Amino acid sequence: MKSHTEYLWFNTKKHREFINITDEVEKALAKSQIKEGLILVSAMHITAGVYVNDAEDGLIADIDEWLEKLAPFRADYRHHHTGETNGDSHLKNLIVGHQVVVPVTNGKLDFGPWQQVYYAEFDGRRRKRVLIKVIGE
Repeated sequence: MKSHTEYLWFNTKKHREFINITDEVEKALAKSQIKEGLILVSAMHITAGVYVNDAEDGLIADIDEWLEKLAPFRADYRHHHTGETNGDSHLKNLIVGHQVVVPVTNGKLDFGPWQQVYYAEFDGRRRKRVLIKVIGE
């Protein structure tokens, strides 16, 4: 078994952004030369997430709106007593999750129809990274 590791770096212009990183994940897989295995994509920050879903603008707007309803920005989060103002970003991370695992078959991401990998930024405008780890043969 072999493995390959890469990092993606982000410094988003907006507080919340949803970035399709499927191409970058596919490039890392190609570099790994692994044909059968798994690929882990993991946000290395607790105010960001990674998910798999459709790359459709209306759906992305719906996801953003839904997350804001479930974990809205509020001034009264206890976390804000630490000097931070991103309590909602931590909660959004818990909803979306911080990582996904995608099967690799015959050297390709083994997706269902329309599936894409997204980086979800909930507390942007500062440098963050995502880990890509490919494991297999």
